[in-house]
Amino acid sequence: MSEPSVRSLTQRWVAEHLAPRPERAHKGDFGRLMVVAGSVEYPGAAMLTGLGAMRAGAGLVTIAAAASVADRLAGIVPELTWMVLDEEAPGLIAPSGWRRATGESAAYDAVVIGPGLGRQAATLRRARNLVGALRAPAVVDADALTALAAGARWWQGVKTQLVLTPHAGEFGRLVGGAAPAADDDAARTGAASDAAVRWSQVVVLKGARSVIAAPDGEVRRSSVASPALATAGSGDVLAGVIGAFLAGGSAPFVAAACGVAVHGAAGLLAEARIGRTGVMARDVAALLPEAIEQLRGGRAR
Repeated sequence: MSEPSVRSLTQRWVAEHLAPRPERAHKGDFGRLMVVAGSVEYPGAAMLTGLGAMRAGAGLVTIAAAASVADRLAGIVPELTWMVLDEEAPGLIAPSGWRRATGESAAYDAVVIGPGLGRQAATLRRARNLVGALRAPAVVDADALTALAAGARWWQGVKTQLVLTPHAGEFGRLVGGAAPAADDDAARTGAASDAAVRWSQVVVLKGARSVIAAPDGEVRRSSVASPALATAGSGDVLAGVIGAFLAGGSAPFVAAACGVAVHGAAGLLAEARIGRTGVMARDVAALLPEAIEQLRGGRAR
């Protein structure tokens, strides 16, 4: 596969595209983000997504989760707000809960859906329906990507702009075949670009040297390849970062590319301070503000 025209995700480009933080701003200026995530098996995914969004500068983050999940997590991070959704079994959002999330999504500037939702058939079907009903721009991650992959020509029913954030396995399910090899940058870039054009949505193909592809053919590729980021929950943090930038008003491609850059810079900081082994996703989230300031000022590679 020939590699499309691709540009590096440089510090200069990121610095030029990160949204400003005016001194006289209030939280409404930085966006309201709704995160539909979590299950009894994976409650931490919701928390890490919300934490990533807050640390990336979202003005307000609301976790929309089943009552059992909210009961376990609410208050651990007091800055997060909660939308407690009706459930039909522990951790399984009921139809009325999905209807509430769909209706209230209109009050938010952006949505993240998918981290830790679970793969029960009803959950996948209802998540796919929510994505199809959204009007606000959204990050579709993790189990919500599996939900889309189960629907024929899912992209034809989408009414909003999406940022799809698959790892290799999720990407393979979405395209109906094997994902390119992890060490074949040219093939990964070509596959991500083809998918973005076909689906008319932004695609972030995660992994070492993540690829960000736009529907118009623009492609940026990260230079970051750090084992510090190869840890459970790292992708949830990234989804929150991109969601925060979307909620703050950045265009989907800019939000995705800046999100990848900031997440990567935080991973490099974690590697330098903690090591190549043992970094946890919460460590990466904690370093996001410093990574953003470094990228603004040109001190991060």
